[in-house]
Amino acid sequence: MRQDFRLEVMRGRDTQQTAMFSYLSPEQRVPADHPLRPIRKMVDLALKGLSPAFNQMYAAFGRPSIAPEKLLRALLLQVLYTVRSERMLMEQLEYNLLFRWFVGLNMDEPVWVPTVFSKNRDRLMEGDIAQKFFSQVLEQATAGGLVSDEHFSVDGTLIEAWASQKSFQRKDQTEEPPKDDPGNPTVNFHGETRRNDTHESKTDPEARLARKGGGQESKLAYCGNAMIENRNGLVVDTELLQAGGTAERDAALLMVDRIDSTERVTVAGDKGYDTRDFVAQLRGMNATPHVAQNEKRPGGSAIDGRTTRHPGYKISQRKRKRIEEVFGWLKTVGALRKTRHRGVFKVGWVFTFAASAYNLVRMRTLLFPPVQSA
Repeated sequence: MRQDFRLEVMRGRDTQQTAMFSYLSPEQRVPADHPLRPIRKMVDLALKGLSPAFNQMYAAFGRPSIAPEKLLRALLLQVLYTVRSERMLMEQLEYNLLFRWFVGLNMDEPVWVPTVFSKNRDRLMEGDIAQKFFSQVLEQATAGGLVSDEHFSVDGTLIEAWASQKSFQRKDQTEEPPKDDPGNPTVNFHGETRRNDTHESKTDPEARLARKGGGQESKLAYCGNAMIENRNGLVVDTELLQAGGTAERDAALLMVDRIDSTERVTVAGDKGYDTRDFVAQLRGMNATPHVAQNEKRPGGSAIDGRTTRHPGYKISQRKRKRIEEVFGWLKTVGALRKTRHRGVFKVGWVFTFAASAYNLVRMRTLLFPPVQSA
């Protein structure tokens, strides 16, 4: 008996304690070198710049709402930690001290109801806060000398819509679906020619049937586009459009038109941008097209030796591949492989906000490099 007691003391007792007092704040519990600390510092600076925009969104009287700063910090955590729903995010905020510290909640402060959180999030969407937050983050990168104002790259990717293939039905359909299962009826569309001009998703009417390339399956999707600067691969602009054959080139022209520069710039892209119309329009916008040559296109490439002979063209072709890192991060960590929202406006809002989170992660490494131990 004495030996068993001695062993129990030596190994430590599994004491269960249901209540406790703690004199340590969340700030003291988060390690000084935690990766979220520099991100929180940059986020707070960006939110300070958004204060005038927040004041215009809220009335001067009535019941106090959730602070928009806390809403945005919580949404950032959802992107950074791949939290798949607002309900799960609220659950994490209930007991995750790291999340509470980042959002700005005290230890005993109540967590919001998921539906209340979603309703307040919609207010941020209506105020176009994602684009304004993106601009504030980009200003910090520019002030830190991280952004090139001369050399850029563009590309696009398909973001799968929150709609099934069964929902893609004829616009003039009058027949009722079989009632074998009202929640998920049997639909046989094999052998049927389905096109965007004759069919439409009943779940998300703004989604379009598209595929990235030959030999790949078609799916209901949106076309998410990004422009990066070639110095550090930071996203400088985003554009989300309905998927289509020219969506990537149309988005690229929109983003190039928004470049705030009076000097001539270079714009790199893959072979999909090598068309005579696109190249001619770029040159008319004071931009040099550094797109990859597509010699197999009928009529040959629109890029000739006048462009490819310069060393800068080869550098642009090497740098443009970094944009794939952006899409890879957005689809895996940012959970944008399949969007949870519907409509161009909401999906575009989330796409821009996720790009801001990507920039913050990159800037954390560039502005706050880890200290090497001796």
